[in-house]
Parts: sequence; structure tokens; C-alpha cells
Amino acid sequence: MGGFQGKVCMFLLPVLLSTQVIAFYNGEVVAWGRNNWTQCNVPAPNGNFVEVSAGEAHSLGLRADGSIVAWGRNDFGQCNVPAPNTGFVAVAAGMYHSIGLRQNGVVVAWGDNSYGQCNVPYPNNGYTAVAAGWSFTLGLRSDGSIAGWGENWYGQYTVPAPNQGFVSVTAGYDHGAGLKADGTIVAWGRNDSGQCNIVAPNQGYIAVEAGADHTLGLRDDGSVAAWGRNDCGQCTVPVPNVDFVDIAGGSWHSLGLKSYGAIVAWGNNSYGQRNVPSPNQGFVDLAGGEYHSLGVREFTAVESETFTGVSSTGLTIIGISPSPVRSSATVAYTSPGTSSLTLKVFDITGRLVDTEELGESPEGEHLIVWDGRASGGSDLASGVYVLSISGRDQQASARMVLLR
Repeated sequence: MGGFQGKVCMFLLPVLLSTQVIAFYNGEVVAWGRNNWTQCNVPAPNGNFVEVSAGEAHSLGLRADGSIVAWGRNDFGQCNVPAPNTGFVAVAAGMYHSIGLRQNGVVVAWGDNSYGQCNVPYPNNGYTAVAAGWSFTLGLRSDGSIAGWGENWYGQYTVPAPNQGFVSVTAGYDHGAGLKADGTIVAWGRNDSGQCNIVAPNQGYIAVEAGADHTLGLRDDGSVAAWGRNDCGQCTVPVPNVDFVDIAGGSWHSLGLKSYGAIVAWGNNSYGQRNVPSPNQGFVDLAGGEYHSLGVREFTAVESETFTGVSSTGLTIIGISPSPVRSSATVAYTSPGTSSLTLKVFDITGRLVDTEELGESPEGEHLIVWDGRASGGSDLASGVYVLSISGRDQQASARMVLLR
């Protein structure tokens, strides 16, 4: 019925697979906090989201099909996604502008451009990650360097030398920070609140995120370090400070995702931006705006007792099971049958940790079993990962939480 290629078991479902329980990756966005610009009113249909980002009063959601949905404040056009709205792999919301990264490494920017924050410098290619601040933008290139454009009054895109070895990037109001491959964090720009003074020891970090005037660092032991402005308690991480797998900075509040899928929030709560709606479970991504918060939640659901082989017109990841992933993951997807497919897994920093060639996938629904290991065969650590399946001209992705 199927074959085995590398570390992935593959099965073609020509008709149906009886008594198969599928954990569907629903990807709904949950929004809470201030809603004066409808930044918490997620447009219908609310599903198939894999990533979110929050600006001052607008929200961005990236769907698994590579399209971007934007809602909320739009007086600068920050919600008007340029056509063609396809092929995106990452989003970033600034104060009044928005950024999208395409699969081909090109950055697309729209919204407020008063300081040139939407004028991507030449050559616009080779980017692997993006971040948006108040009125500036940062882009991580495939060579590990960071480029910046827009307002630079505080040196917010003047990256200290050597500008190399970075694996992720983030932006606050007027400062930037980057995580290096060796687990250290570098920060630059405005520092009047100590937002660029990394908590010692500056090692063992696996993620960095910026709020308005504070910065968060996620360590490889699952703890969160925070520094900078703390007048609202945005740097006072609640106890127990363990089991975190992802972080996000709002303007004056902070968010952390636990390994079991719950979000913990601390700091300013004047508009309820810390009050995570019930049930607080099943989250795989999170974001903080000025006074609102976003989360992407998945859940398990049995659509029926059979998994039919209905064909699809596009490449789609239907579901990942179980959730969270404990050791191996069963991935259900549809293939248009147009080209050979490749499975890639990325960690929270965007680093590629595994690649598997799926080969030719006939049109229809398929199951593959990914073994939860890196390309070298070692077990991956607990955390949030992005699983991507791509062909010659299509790509689909979904987030998953791996819990050892």
C-alpha cells in the first residue's frame, strides 16, 4: 500500500482508510483585548492559519495556503495585502505597516511609508525572516546578515559588527535584536530602558522577541528571560518559569506559550490583553500588539470514522496527529499530483532541521509518518516547529508542538 523513503513512511489512500481518527489542524485564530479598530474580529472563514502577527491596532494571519488575511485599523492601508496574495511564508506587523515574506525570499511591504519602512532595499531577494518595528523594518538574509530600512534615528537598523551568524530577528518600537546560531543575542537601537542590555549569561537562547521597550529571550531549558522597561510588569515572568516553547512581546505586555499548549501572559492588562479566552489549550503560535493579543489554536476532531480519498485541486496539509506530537507525527495531506514533493521541518528560529524527499505523490489524499528526528537522526527537543510540504509551484505548511 505504501513505501518507505528515508525517515518518512508514506501511504496513498486511493479510496478510504477505515476507523482512522484524524487530528485536524484547524488553525483558528483567537483574539482578545482592545477591539476599537476591530483588530480582534477575525474574518470568516477562521481556519487554516499557521502564523499571526499584531501591530498597533491591526492583525495579520498567514494561512497554510500561503495567503495573508489582514483586519483591524486600515487608515494607512496596512490591511490591503498587495496582489498576488500567494506564496507567503511569514508575516510581520509594524505600528502602521505590514510585511510579508514570500517563499522565493522576496519581501513585500505595504501601509504607512512615512519613513521609508516599506522601501525594501535592492537586491530584494534571499530573505529568510522579517520583523517590523514602529517605523522601520528588519530582514534576515540567507547568509546570516540582517538588513534594515526606514527610520534610523536611534540606530534601530544599525546592526553591530560582525553582522553575521544570525538565525532570527525581532523589532521593538525603536530597537532591534537578533539571535545568533551560537545561542547568543545581540541588540541595538534605543536603550533608554535597558531594552538592549541582554540578561546574563548571554548563552543558551533559542528565541528572541521584542515588545515596545522591552525584550524577551527564550532559553533552551524552557525558561524566559526579560529585560528593559518593566513599569507594567512586562519583564516579570510568572512562576513557574519553565516549560516555555515560544514567546511574544506586546507593547507593554508579554506572552509565553507552554509546551502543553497554554498561553501565559503578564504585564499591562488595561484592555484584557492578558485574559486568554477559554479553553486555554491547543495553541501553537501567539502574538502581542499594543493592547490586544492573538493566538493560533488547533484541536483534534473526528470528522468521520473514515478518511476518504477525495482529490484536491491544490497542495494542502489536512491535519497533524497526535497533538502535541510525542515522538512521531502522522501528517495527512492532499496532492494535486503535479510534481515531486519535499517535506521540510523548521524550528522556532526558522532554522531547517529536517528535509525528506517524498517523491512523486499522485493526485489525492496521503498519509506520511514523520519520526520527530533531525536530518542527522537525533531526536528533536520539545518546542514549536513548522512542517512544510512543497512542490515545484505550490507549498503548504502547519505548526506543531513537539513534546518529549
